[in-house]
Amino acid sequence: MEVMNEVQGPTPTGTSRPYRSLAEALRAHRIAEENHAFITAIMDAVGISSYIDRGRYIEAIRRGEGAALHIGRTYTNGFTEDEVIVTGSVPLRLQPSEGRAPYFYVVHPSEFLPASAPARSSRTTSPRTSTPRTPAAPRTPKPVERDYGVCDVCFMVKTPAGGCGCD
Repeated sequence: MEVMNEVQGPTPTGTSRPYRSLAEALRAHRIAEENHAFITAIMDAVGISSYIDRGRYIEAIRRGEGAALHIGRTYTNGFTEDEVIVTGSVPLRLQPSEGRAPYFYVVHPSEFLPASAPARSSRTTSPRTSTPRTPAAPRTPKPVERDYGVCDVCFMVKTPAGGCGCD
């Protein structure tokens, strides 16, 4: 079961200022660029009249009837159970909202990408081959340090034979 990462609840304190465009709102909220086309497709399918800053999320006011959508960093929330939103040719998989019942939400695509995608290098490298690893040689155990005592006269550590510096 997917769980939204952002906290839901009453409208948090924000500037409540309107944005001129969705692009401006997405940049202001630092929403990952790989989600911009996806979110734009949702907003075009639903029909939005305005976008308002609400602190943790962007409130998207619908042109027609229906609840406002909340666009967070990782989700868009505010769909009804019977809504079918199609982006491209695929209907979105809506999930029940725990913090904003009875509405549903959809997870943004960036949440399905690997967490740390390796950065591309400009230099060319040879492809890796999958050769079996040879097991490492067993380590020799560390010698056990023994206490042979201290000489009562010169206070030096005694040798294994029992000698010291005053012999």
